[in-house]
Amino acid sequence: MDLVGRSRLIAERMLAPLGDRWKHVQGVANRAMEIANVLDKADRSYLIAAAYLHDIGYAPPLRRTGLHQLDGALYVSRLGDTRLTALVAHHSEARFEIRLRGFGNELAAYDREGSSTADALTYCDLTTGPVGQAMTLDERISEVVQRYGEGEITAALRLARPYLEAAVGRTIERLRELGLPGEARQ
Repeated sequence: MDLVGRSRLIAERMLAPLGDRWKHVQGVANRAMEIANVLDKADRSYLIAAAYLHDIGYAPPLRRTGLHQLDGALYVSRLGDTRLTALVAHHSEARFEIRLRGFGNELAAYDREGSSTADALTYCDLTTGPVGQAMTLDERISEVVQRYGEGEITAALRLARPYLEAAVGRTIERLRELGLPGEARQ
């Protein structure tokens, strides 16, 4: 089975019982499939596989640190693909929340990829709402702040916002260069 197919099956098995989380992941993966052409052919499967696995750390059997990015990366590392593991560990500028919560050393085990693939994963995650609906970046950030209230997650989001905006902006520009829609909703 290929990387995308295996990732989809794993995500469905682990996340489908979580209802809305699985809907979000499906929405992110669908978005990744829609925009994959902004990447080189070799990178497309990594984007889609990472979209399926980016929130795998929310699965209750995988919880170790309580940080879904790290818990997910620990699980994905068992699949033997270091690039996929790093994309999951660092998705959507996870470094800000992870450091605020005191797990920076654990995150350092995974190389952060500053690539168009990582940008596209951030774009897909942050233009997809909690039940898989399309949203703009601003709508998504507002939704997260409203859902979580004040605390470490929203503090990390404020710190990460310029980096998130840059990643989303670069992906939108790549989409426009290909003549594809670059906004979450048209």
